[in-house]
Amino acid sequence: MAELTATVGPTSSGADVVHVDMDAFFASVEVLDRPELVGRPVIVGGTGSRGVVAACTYEARRYGVHSAMPMSLARRACPGAVVLPGRFDRYREISDRLHRILLDVTPIVERIALDEAFLDVSGAHRLFGDTTAIAHLLHDRVAGELHLPCSVGAGPVKFIAKLASEAAKPSATPAGITAGAGVVVVGPAEVNEFLEPHPVGALWGVGPVAARRLASIGVATVGDLAGVPERTIVRLLGARAGGQLARLARGLDDRPVVPDRPHKSVGKERTFPVDEVDPGRLHQHLVGLVDGVADHLRSAHLAGRTVVLKVRTADFTTSTRSHTSAQPVDTAAAILTVASGLLESVDASPGIRLLGVSVTGITPAGADPDGVSEVSQLAFALEGPGAGPGDEGGPGPGRPAVAGAWSQVAEAVDAVRSRYGRTSLRPAALVSDGDGGSRPDVQVRPDPNAGRPTVP
Repeated sequence: MAELTATVGPTSSGADVVHVDMDAFFASVEVLDRPELVGRPVIVGGTGSRGVVAACTYEARRYGVHSAMPMSLARRACPGAVVLPGRFDRYREISDRLHRILLDVTPIVERIALDEAFLDVSGAHRLFGDTTAIAHLLHDRVAGELHLPCSVGAGPVKFIAKLASEAAKPSATPAGITAGAGVVVVGPAEVNEFLEPHPVGALWGVGPVAARRLASIGVATVGDLAGVPERTIVRLLGARAGGQLARLARGLDDRPVVPDRPHKSVGKERTFPVDEVDPGRLHQHLVGLVDGVADHLRSAHLAGRTVVLKVRTADFTTSTRSHTSAQPVDTAAAILTVASGLLESVDASPGIRLLGVSVTGITPAGADPDGVSEVSQLAFALEGPGAGPGDEGGPGPGRPAVAGAWSQVAEAVDAVRSRYGRTSLRPAALVSDGDGGSRPDVQVRPDPNAGRPTVP
């Protein structure tokens, strides 16, 4: 991978939103852990026939490989690439270290994904200097402490900071790899000049349909759009979308950096290389999905009241089933009890293409005055005679003691995994799992009402 060299951007007051974005994050972590891969095209993603590219090095991008590309096409485009399954536990570990670096500069950090975050550095100037100095500090600390490349952008608002970090990234063409600036800072006075040459598709909310409609009136760049009256854009795209795009084209974005955004759901899903029909195998996959969801909930000190099962059949029909309880859950035992009952109601004979589990109704995990975890009792209410999904039931005589015991088991598992790694303990049902598939990432869906921008 080409080495990033940071260059000093313009210094302006008011450019207090910083966006940090790791470069080719998953693939860069794999190269870090396997130095023999340095300089080679590396692709990370699903290795089965239905797999997609999650990330790739810039060496692979020279061949046209990109994220979300079907793996079969990526292999044909770059037959010499090293293809690796994702190791999301490792990526989360690095992501947590990245987050700690960011928090050293400011407590106002909004994590967008494992590999990117927004920061409001308006209160950090006295300690660390102007925004340009802070951007370089973050860039250098990530490189020095994580030994990974990142790009840092800064601007007056989120939207500009995001585009600035993209402008700071390396680029890859068939002719070679061009090193990025590493750091780009856009001050208020440079916003219009910076925005004008960008294609209109760079704006949040511009998808293929909107781009075609804008092209029909001669709009190809952000500069073109900025010159169109807002009423014309609204007439073309509607009041909400048109008004938002008109503001973004002028560099206006009133969304603040919101730390610790509440989660809407935590979920995990898996697409099978071959349609699955065997109930035993489906249950085995379900155990793995539930274990990942529960692990993430507990590590984030969260719980949820609704367990949702997602199923996609061979004909691409997608359906969901859910159960909501009076008590929030966070243990694998509790979630699996509900999810197993939901899975039993699914007819697997047509073949299952995708299976997913999520927990919604997210709240902070807590404990009752007696010390028994409130988020563990649901499992045992459902395990009682005649209980099942749809029968919320009560804990019953002696159930709190059982719930407390299982809570202690979960805490012991947490402690072992914290010390020895996520894969040091696995559910027994997964020990003989020989399908060779990669573990998909846990999907954390933020609350859309909590101020997060919508990035296409």
